[in-house]
Amino acid sequence: MTSWLTVRRGDAPLIVSFPHTGTEIPAEYDRRLVSPWLARKDADWWIDKLYDFAADLGATTIHTAISRTVIDVNRNPTGVSLYPGQATTELCPTTTFDGEPLYKAGAELDPAEVPERRARYFDPYHAAIEQEIARLRQIHPTVVIYDCHSIRSVIPRLFEGELPNFNIGTNSGASCDPALTAAVEAHCDATKFNRVTNGRFTGGWITRRHGDPKSGVHTIQMELACRGYMPETLGPVGEGEWPTAYDPAYARPMREALTAILNSCLRFARQAT
Repeated sequence: MTSWLTVRRGDAPLIVSFPHTGTEIPAEYDRRLVSPWLARKDADWWIDKLYDFAADLGATTIHTAISRTVIDVNRNPTGVSLYPGQATTELCPTTTFDGEPLYKAGAELDPAEVPERRARYFDPYHAAIEQEIARLRQIHPTVVIYDCHSIRSVIPRLFEGELPNFNIGTNSGASCDPALTAAVEAHCDATKFNRVTNGRFTGGWITRRHGDPKSGVHTIQMELACRGYMPETLGPVGEGEWPTAYDPAYARPMREALTAILNSCLRFARQAT
């Protein structure tokens, strides 16, 4: 446990990961950035509030307070793109999702800085996941890792058109049993929201690195389009317009759907042999 990494342990066979809700940027990095707002623009806004019921289900939650602008704990640590041929951001991002430079001219990121950031923030996050997997596997034969994400609904640089509300990623079926995918899909399809599985987002490094169904560890990523749980103006956003405030009443339908989804993950884990 550190000031920026929080692990809240539960005994249920479910780990809920929050890799992109953090907004903290240490001063040595912050002073070089174009603006505080731009550096936090692509956070997974309010996702930790949306899923704050997870602990009541007995899930273990893992959360980093560090902004993805410092280092993205859901990228391949070698720097290899998770989505070859498609626009994306790096292990230590240099632009926003919209392609705007994050660093001031003359203060750009030096590639030599990346290993230090990886050692300070990336490696401990994944070590925490591995530690909790090992702990829970002493109690349960099967464990599910549910990786929580969100993104603005319209970002032309990353994808065409309007993103579906639910974007399920299972590393194209490699990171979890098809029965788990089907259970999550069924809950999505029973709502007013639309859904895709292994579309533009098939799962990041957390899904790909820790998913090992043959060993009883099943990982699934859920990327939510922001409009499903917070008021969102579709298209470009400016400072003062984004993020909009978290509104529990607005978020309630999505929160109810996500409660059912996490419960289905628990049922899968408890029934699997």
